[in-house]
Amino acid sequence: MENKKKQIPPSCECDEVHIDAVARKKKIMPSESLIYDLADFFKIFGDSTRMSILFAISGEQMCVCDIAELLGMTKSAVSHQLKILRQSDLITYRKSGKNVFYSLADDHVNDIIKKALEHIKE
Repeated sequence: MENKKKQIPPSCECDEVHIDAVARKKKIMPSESLIYDLADFFKIFGDSTRMSILFAISGEQMCVCDIAELLGMTKSAVSHQLKILRQSDLITYRKSGKNVFYSLADDHVNDIIKKALEHIKE
């Protein structure tokens, strides 16, 4: 991420609650449970190894051996991260003989990664 000069944002100096704005947002706020699920979902993206794996299998399925070679990791370490990604429904796999090929679960995962990259590069 580029070094951008960090400025302290201005803080609100008023004591007035804008009731209309609060009421509008209350109507559309997701449930607390859904907010927790969303936070857990984004935690998965907070690991650089998992992000590297997601990039690796973006657009092309790969087996554990190939991912391990690409990332300079052990198969065991890659498998551990793949398990976490599978449990989060971010990736899927298919077996072909002795090989297991991994790919992104759907286009949403790729879209999330692309949007995050666009945001970081701004």
